[in-house]
Amino acid sequence: MQRQQIDVRVEQRSEGVVATVVIDNPARLNSMNSPLMAQFVAALLKLAQEEHLRVVVITGAGDRAFIGGADIKEMAALRDPAAARDFISRVHACCHAVRAIPVPTIARIGGFTFGAGLELAAACDLRVGSDRAVFGMPEVKLGIPSVVEAALLPMLVGWGRTRQMLLLGENFSAQTALEWGLLDRLVAHDQLDDAVAQWVAQVLTGAPRAVRLQKQLIRAWEDLPLRAAVAAGIDSFAAAFETAEPEQAFAHFRAEQARRKAAPQPKDGP
Repeated sequence: MQRQQIDVRVEQRSEGVVATVVIDNPARLNSMNSPLMAQFVAALLKLAQEEHLRVVVITGAGDRAFIGGADIKEMAALRDPAAARDFISRVHACCHAVRAIPVPTIARIGGFTFGAGLELAAACDLRVGSDRAVFGMPEVKLGIPSVVEAALLPMLVGWGRTRQMLLLGENFSAQTALEWGLLDRLVAHDQLDDAVAQWVAQVLTGAPRAVRLQKQLIRAWEDLPLRAAVAAGIDSFAAAFETAEPEQAFAHFRAEQARRKAAPQPKDGP
């Protein structure tokens, strides 16, 4: 296990294949101020360069919060558009760093997830939440709009739910988040780590380069019209054969099929 920084902790296991990035500010519900955001971006940029990395888990320290949002005190001290632009650009940089990681990212959501925290969760590829989690985008109640990666929400929950979330600014439960499509999976709090471990294990069953190509293609699809998206898929399929990974994966698949066919079959009846 490797410990870095004071407020952002990176834990790696399986020889660097799996990384967990922890926002470690539990006394402030893991809220993100500018120094912490700089640490977070630096940590993810470093992970993005690791060739053996295959999956990243994003979470918050403690049991109370995933990320409670951007730091309220710092936002309250903003006094002009230039300072506001600089601050919100740092929030965007955190979300962009998550989306730019070339491997799947899993948000492990165990508690309060507000504002920038919800945007960071939306930036992850997969989201699993505890039944204790509470969500909200309260920015309009603080005199500001919800911005940056809140733009991802219509793709996840639809325009109607997005309008309800952003214009009303009310909190909602983990069950509602699941029903709306914001959460991909909801489990009891004491099962959260097991659920994340199951997804990590499932990601690791995929061929490493194929998974990276798939994430890259999904990201491209978000910005492309249909015809260009199909063309990008053809390019990605062809790129898979630049290495021997498909040949090896097909050989393994066929060997497993042969093994199952050769295995003794259970007899019917007594």
